[in-house]
Amino acid sequence: MTLGSRGAGRRAVAVGGGTGLPRVLSALLALGFDVAAVVTMADDGGSSGLLRRELGILPPGDVRNCLVALAAEPGGTLARVFGYRFAQGEGLAGHALGNLVIAALADVCGGFPEAVAETERLLGCRGQVLPSTLDDVLLHALDSDGREVRGQAAVARSASPVARVYLEPASPGAYPPVLDVLRQADLVVVGPGSLYTSIIPNFLVGGVADALRACSGTRVYVCNVANQRGETSGMDAAGHVKALMAHGLAGALDAVVVHDCPGHAVPEGVEPVCAGAESLARIRALGCEVVGADLADADGLHHSVDALMRVLAEVDRVVHR
Repeated sequence: MTLGSRGAGRRAVAVGGGTGLPRVLSALLALGFDVAAVVTMADDGGSSGLLRRELGILPPGDVRNCLVALAAEPGGTLARVFGYRFAQGEGLAGHALGNLVIAALADVCGGFPEAVAETERLLGCRGQVLPSTLDDVLLHALDSDGREVRGQAAVARSASPVARVYLEPASPGAYPPVLDVLRQADLVVVGPGSLYTSIIPNFLVGGVADALRACSGTRVYVCNVANQRGETSGMDAAGHVKALMAHGLAGALDAVVVHDCPGHAVPEGVEPVCAGAESLARIRALGCEVVGADLADADGLHHSVDALMRVLAEVDRVVHR
């Protein structure tokens, strides 16, 4: 069986945010899955943060990145225009054009989900993108020194490792289609992405962790290749998994994918996520299968789409052997 036929007719859901989620979506499409993305609504930095504050809309940035990844022609003119970011111009500098289009459609079409659906139509998307919640949420964190950090962008810049995160309001309501796609999925991929600011906020939304726990398909966490300075400094792969479970995912993961290539060059100043024998044993003790592979792209910081294709097909085989 070829990789491209392995997922034919099956449903996959990718959960997260940031730059990792579009890469997973590309891999799942190449494997032949029917794809949905569940995206965090905690982003409050950059263009998304400005639009949240000025227009009172949900953050469009991570949604836009996923829509472009799912576009009929991801490298086509329309998809590239959606990703275009203004470098200058009063009131425009820093904004991605796609963010502005989604904001306009939210007004014209009567809501954020309606704007996303219309953008899917415009781009000819080969899947759907779902905000994890329609509530206006604020991410809070407690760092390892017990200090409180307020706001997703501030948490991402935390000087000290994060110990715990929570949302305000607590346990906001899930967007109902999110719960449906998670329960019905044949494969759910959590991550890769910023652990505390892109991944975990999705599972702090009421019902999302329970929906994943109720899923009878394969549930896999793809661990980051590198730690983020401050947010996850000093954490090994088992620490990433333990943090997920401490934030609601106990009993909700079947397998963990780790970057395991001791000879892979690490860029200067980058702290790889350790996936040594002791860390892997701790992950297995938490009840998860472990699959290791060389996952890094050429930059040593991100996941290769081709590597994700191979390893997700392997996880499906390992869990259901």
